[in-house]
Amino acid sequence: MSKIDIMVLVSGGGSNFQALYDAEIAGKLRPGRLALAVSDRPGAYALERAKRWGIPVYVQEPDKRLPKGERREELSDWILRIARDNGIGLIVMAGFLSILTGKIIRCYAGRIINLHPSLLPKYGGNGMYGERVHRAVLDAGETESGCTVHLVNAGTDTGSILLQRRVPVLKWDTPGILAERIHGEERIAIVEATAMMAGRLQKRLLDQANRVPEPLCLEISPYRESVEKDKDDNRKEKR
Repeated sequence: MSKIDIMVLVSGGGSNFQALYDAEIAGKLRPGRLALAVSDRPGAYALERAKRWGIPVYVQEPDKRLPKGERREELSDWILRIARDNGIGLIVMAGFLSILTGKIIRCYAGRIINLHPSLLPKYGGNGMYGERVHRAVLDAGETESGCTVHLVNAGTDTGSILLQRRVPVLKWDTPGILAERIHGEERIAIVEATAMMAGRLQKRLLDQANRVPEPLCLEISPYRESVEKDKDDNRKEKR
């Protein structure tokens, strides 16, 4: 069976990227295959991991001279070109801090997933990432938190939820302590969701390959029958 090539988008150290790689080596990512690493941060340590594993890397820092909307669209279009040129089937945002927008959302609808460090729909949206999320959880007095893997759409953290993993919030927690507790669940969630999506996409491809095309028309019109009869009569006369 054909594998589903995966592009991983990263901005930081790449601990979740490491979890994906370990899963692939253990055979737990099938039918997914890590094909590319793409980053919006030239110094992201995740890129060093990818190079060590022999996974091609691409880097483009957003052009801060552009307005925010144009900047996001330019980066998103660049990522789309790379995905298309390399036959990417699934895009995984594993700690990617830039927001995707424009054509890539339409072209890869249902094929981009994102990992968010809260139990969406709580504590998602613009500006909610990293320590900000965990501080908001603590300030609100929540008794549990966790992480969510969801499909990416035109909104921010508003796509369909694929899975969630939960952890308790303890009375002595700080944003850092809570973040560390959630990280362990993130590494499990990103692997489970990526393998699940790769399996779904492979099944979709197999279904499309096995589908028998329907005839364009199952009936012959009376006019067509008359024309065919005239042709037969003419051939008989010429003989």
